[in-house]
Amino acid sequence: MQSTWTFALMGWIGLLANPVRLTADAASRPNIVIILADDLGFSDIGCYGGEAQTPNLDRLAANGLRFTQFYNTARCWPSRNALLTGYYAQQVNSDAGPTPRTKWAALAPELLKPAGYRSYHSGKWHVYGPVRQGGFERSYLVVDNLRYFGPRNHQLDDAPLPQPKPADGYYATTAIAQHAIDWLAEHGTKHRGEPFFLYLAFTSPHFPLQALPEDVARYRGRFKDGWDVLRRRRLERMRQFGIVTCGLSDRTPGVPAWDSLNATEKDAWEWRMALHAAMVDRMDREIGRVLDQLRKTGQWDNTFTLFCSDNGASGEQLDLSRPGLARSDGHDPAAPPGSAKTFLGLEPPWANLANAPLRKSKSFTHEGGISTPLIVHWPAGVKARGELRHTPGHFVDVVPTLLELAGAPAPAAWNGEQRPPLPGRSLVPAFANDVPIQRGFLFFKNGQNRALRAGAWKIVASGAAGPWELYDLDKDRSESHDLAALHPDKVKELAALWAKLDEEFRKQGATGAPLHPHP
Repeated sequence: MQSTWTFALMGWIGLLANPVRLTADAASRPNIVIILADDLGFSDIGCYGGEAQTPNLDRLAANGLRFTQFYNTARCWPSRNALLTGYYAQQVNSDAGPTPRTKWAALAPELLKPAGYRSYHSGKWHVYGPVRQGGFERSYLVVDNLRYFGPRNHQLDDAPLPQPKPADGYYATTAIAQHAIDWLAEHGTKHRGEPFFLYLAFTSPHFPLQALPEDVARYRGRFKDGWDVLRRRRLERMRQFGIVTCGLSDRTPGVPAWDSLNATEKDAWEWRMALHAAMVDRMDREIGRVLDQLRKTGQWDNTFTLFCSDNGASGEQLDLSRPGLARSDGHDPAAPPGSAKTFLGLEPPWANLANAPLRKSKSFTHEGGISTPLIVHWPAGVKARGELRHTPGHFVDVVPTLLELAGAPAPAAWNGEQRPPLPGRSLVPAFANDVPIQRGFLFFKNGQNRALRAGAWKIVASGAAGPWELYDLDKDRSESHDLAALHPDKVKELAALWAKLDEEFRKQGATGAPLHPHP
């Protein structure tokens, strides 16, 4: 049997020999909308098994596709860079926060521009440099994404805006959607006939859990049965949908059984999940307004839409004394839950539910940290309705997909420097049928957490000293049965491939040089 590394090498050679297929002509190039949620759990939306009411996303799924094994990078910075560059974040020096990416790492708007696309951004950024110097014609940027009711730092076309006052009725999710609607309206008036790329990057439902009172009212009391019962119910729905066939991962160590809590503790915890669901609900409502604008301007049928999340739901335990989280208007226990004066997170107990049935959460490279829902919708180009796609995919596949749809080649060089071949694959073949996307590996690294998937096999480790675990994801998506002791040769083979890729990617990323100053 050929080694995994042989298959990986064949994959790289295949990319060079078979560049992105140029199938689109000027008349058929679709508009492109990427909708990115922040810290959304794998099963948080209705069509993936969640309790939140998400009718707009559910309709996209019912009239398009749901991918069941799609991956991000476990954290915001690397995910957004992988999504927009088409490279693993380590390859472009963008895996550790606001560091200059490699000079040859163009962003999607820059790659789409030669095909005639105008590009718009609204929401979070977390990519090095000013937004508009990354190829976007218009931008609304929320830099201070920890204040839903009044960011101190938000920008219009890279210029500062004043902090909203309480009387303004500002709420970040609504504002992000409204600017996207404005860009679409402007495009329909001034640039009709030109294809567009809209990158709609919500900050929701990232902590702090801050929601509009009318949204919270719809969910208060909905989670009183607790995380143990609700995780089992989610798993049942997901099995009925066909999204998973696995069992339920173990409860995260340290998380108590729901029935061991007293009434006061249950009430305090129930608030958190109600707030989280309210934030997801509001995001769906605002997505609905953006989709309505596409219909109003006659762009609906030929708009290719992707919806996904930058990482799994967060189990982070918030410490306001920790640098980076301390706020002068920090958490006020007397303030109404979900208001501007509260600073709550899901923490491990509810992250277990949000990522159910998968193991662990944001930052970890176990399935709960790196798995995202992926909805694909394109009335004119994707004829399948309500179907599932089980082929594994990754954020690095998005740029090759967009380039194929736009009929734009992947440049061999950028800024005078040669580019490595794109590591991802176009997802276009899977739009018609649930066919496997041929690849050698999927690579993951977030700090000291690391993983590699090759076929159904996955190795994963947490922390610098954490041993490699081995799972057969075809049989055990919830990573409940570590097979490392039974298959030491497979662990050794995959670990050697991971180390080789890690070294290669770090060398590529080391060529980074400042492109633009950071805002």
